Amino acid sequence: MHIHFIIHEHFEGPGAYLTWARLNNHKITMTKLYEGETLPTAIDSIDLLIVLGGPQHPRTTTIDCPYFDAQAETQLIRQCVDQGKAVIGVCLGAQLIGEALGQQFSHSPEKEIGVWPITLSPYGKENNKFKHFKDKLAVGHWHNDMPGITTDAKIIAHSEGCPRQIVEYTNLVYGFQCHMEFTPELIELLITNDRDNIVKNRDKRFIQSPEQLRVQNYTQMNEALYTFLDQLAIDYLHSLNLK
Repeated sequence: MHIHFIIHEHFEGPGAYLTWARLNNHKITMTKLYEGETLPTAIDSIDLLIVLGGPQHPRTTTIDCPYFDAQAETQLIRQCVDQGKAVIGVCLGAQLIGEALGQQFSHSPEKEIGVWPITLSPYGKENNKFKHFKDKLAVGHWHNDMPGITTDAKIIAHSEGCPRQIVEYTNLVYGFQCHMEFTPELIELLITNDRDNIVKNRDKRFIQSPEQLRVQNYTQMNEALYTFLDQLAIDYLHSLNLK
């Protein structure tokens, strides 16, 4: 498979998504927007588009952030969805998927930074891509917002602080408000680049300190992500055979 990453900031990198792609010898390409790279114009060869997170939101303008063009990204996402590509959005990326499909993002009831459990919905428990999560799984969080949901979308998982943690838009298109790609290296980058946000919100109930973030075990969530990605790849290849 050819996997293309859209990366908004160096401190919100692909983490475990990239590890999985390398372990499976997939072709990997990237657009590092923070380095001035441009979005791909030809998508025929792309099989899986992964749009990562960032401090921006879908209403951020190019005046606010010159290298982030929400409209261009939503157009790319929509093009991939319409052509039957697999698409994953993480945090900001999940919100952009919702926007691309006509549904606006919204603020989450709670800010979440740290490792907190998500709970599978009844549909999620029966879904072959997620049932290995069991009822609950501790995953990473670093967000204030959540994606919009279409009439056909299904909630896979929620948390106490956010009702839309994982959203299935189609069997090939998923929005992850949570961060299952976190690794100790990514956590250090996030702490360094977002320390003020942690300090400002330290009294909120779903905000962990840098010390708490550093002692978390990210391996289990990474492994659960790999199993999801394995099944997504199978479903995508099956969809190709049906064309």
